[in-house]
Amino acid sequence: MQLEIRPDPAEVGRARRWARSRLAGSGIAADDPLAETLILLVSELVTNAVVHTGCPAVLRLSLPGAAAEPAPVRLEVADLSGRAPVPRCVDGDATGGRGLALVDGLADRWGWSPEGAGKRIWCELDRCTPPRSARTCGTALPVYGGLAYEAV
Repeated sequence: MQLEIRPDPAEVGRARRWARSRLAGSGIAADDPLAETLILLVSELVTNAVVHTGCPAVLRLSLPGAAAEPAPVRLEVADLSGRAPVPRCVDGDATGGRGLALVDGLADRWGWSPEGAGKRIWCELDRCTPPRSARTCGTALPVYGGLAYEAV
């Protein structure tokens, strides 16, 4: 399954809605921690593609056939920018720059590869494992409902 993404920040919400409908159609409930984590990952990767490249992108979602099937859920975002994704470690006052750290902390695996003139960033979530705690610059953050919160 795939969705064409225009280089417009409004596309991030459309990508989340599209992914939610695909998850529901595959038997993964909206309140399932896997679904909540996957939607956050869709949001981060599509935002990165739209904001940092200014190019159209393609969101791909690979879901196992049965809800109990142990195959991972795979999310890919391909864009036309040849710039490599660069994880950053930002200070507490920064309003951005945490996207790839969230992907690293929440996905069971992730990576990227060149694709034509652009690149493909992917991540996978295992179906049968509990959600991981998000890691930001070496600090574990508790995860509640798929979102990482920092103690204040």
